[in-house]
Amino acid sequence: MAVFSRTRKAPPVRAGLALTGVLLIGVNLRVAFVSVGPLLADIGREFDFSSAQSGLLTGLPLIAFALFSPLAPAVALRTGLDRALWLSLALLAAGTVFRSTPAPAALWSGTLLIGIAIAFLNVLLPSLIKRDFPGRISQLTGLYIAAQSLVTALGAAIVVPVSLIPGSGWRLALGIWAGLALIAMAILLPGLKRGTGDGDAAAAGAPAAPVRFRSPWKTLLGWQVTLFMGLQSVGFFVVTTWLPSIERDQGISETTSGLHVSAFLVVGTASSLLTGAVLGRFSDQRLLGMAGSLLAMAGFLGLLVAPQLSLVWVVVSASGCGSMIVTALSLFSLRTTNHVQAAALSGMAQSVGYAIGAAGPVLFGFLYDLSGGWTVPLAVSAGIMGLSCAMAFLAGRDRVLPEHPRERPEVRPGA
Repeated sequence: MAVFSRTRKAPPVRAGLALTGVLLIGVNLRVAFVSVGPLLADIGREFDFSSAQSGLLTGLPLIAFALFSPLAPAVALRTGLDRALWLSLALLAAGTVFRSTPAPAALWSGTLLIGIAIAFLNVLLPSLIKRDFPGRISQLTGLYIAAQSLVTALGAAIVVPVSLIPGSGWRLALGIWAGLALIAMAILLPGLKRGTGDGDAAAAGAPAAPVRFRSPWKTLLGWQVTLFMGLQSVGFFVVTTWLPSIERDQGISETTSGLHVSAFLVVGTASSLLTGAVLGRFSDQRLLGMAGSLLAMAGFLGLLVAPQLSLVWVVVSASGCGSMIVTALSLFSLRTTNHVQAAALSGMAQSVGYAIGAAGPVLFGFLYDLSGGWTVPLAVSAGIMGLSCAMAFLAGRDRVLPEHPRERPEVRPGA
C-alpha cells in the first residue's frame, strides 16, 4: 500500500495499488470464518461436537474481536500502520493454514489466530482509507464492504462443492482462503518497504492533544448504541452459523443451504448499500434501525412457523441485517461531536458488541441441545431482534454525547 504525500497527488500506479490493497484487505475480513457455517455439520461429526461446541467454534473469532480490537491502534503506533496491516494478514494466512492441519487442537488455535488477525484488520482498515484517500472515505468504505460481502457469499456457495471433491474434505475447503491473504500481502509489500513516514499516529486514531469528554462507558446513550450494535450482530451470526443445520432438518441439501447462505450475504449487501444511500435523508435513525430489526425478527418467526419457505425468510432477514449493520456503524459518528469521541464510542460498541454477537450462536446451540428442537432457539432469536428494535428507537434519536465530562447528552431540536 502506498504512502502518499500530504501535499502532492499520488501517482496513478501507486494510487491503483493502494486501492487494490484496500479491496484485498476488505475481502479478507469475513470469508475465513463465515465459510465455516456450511461445513459445520461435517466438522461436528468428525470431532463429535455438541451443538453448543459448534456454536462456540463459530463464535470464537467474535470473542477475539471483542478482546483484541482495542489493542490494534497501539500496535499500529508502535510498528507503523502499513506494517501492522501486513503482519495481521500474515497472521490470518498462518491461522487459516494451521486450522486445516490435522495437528491436535489446530482447529481451535487456528480459529483463534484468524479472529485476532481480523480484529486488527477491522480496526486498522478505516485508518488506512482515511490516510491514503481522505477525500473518498465514504465511497471506498462502501466499495470494500460490498466487495467483502460478495466474496463471502461466493465462499459460502463453493465451500461444500470443494469439500466434496475426491481427496479434498472440509480442511482443504477452508484452507484455500489463505490464498486471499497471501495475495494481499504481496500487493502491500512495496508500500511496506517504502515505510510510512510520520503520519501513523493520526492514522491509528491518536489525537494530537488530549481532548476532554465524558466517557461513553458512563453514559446511557453510549450503552444504547452499544447494545444496538451487539443485538443486531446476533441476528447476522446466528443465521450464517445455524441456517444450514436448520435447513438440513427440513431435507434441504448442504449444497443448497450453502447457496442460501450466499443469497443471505448478497441480499444483505444490497440492503446495506441502499441504507447507506438513504441514511442522510432522515433527521434521525429510528425508522431505519427499527425497520431493520423488525425485518430480522420476521425472518426468525418465518423459519419457526413456515420453515419450508426458508429462502423467503432468508431474503427477509438479510434485508433487515444488512440495513441494521450500516445504521449501527453510522451511529458511532452521528452520536458524537468529534473524531476522538467517535473512536471512544466505536471502541466500546465494537468490543461489547462483538462479545454479545459471539454469545448468540453459542446460546442458540445451547437452547437447541436443551429443548431438542429449533422452536425455542428461533423464538428467543426473534425476541432478541425485538430488543434490538427497542434499542434502535433509543439510540436512533438525534442527539450526541456531551463534550464536557459533566454535561448530559445534547438533544437536538425535534429529536
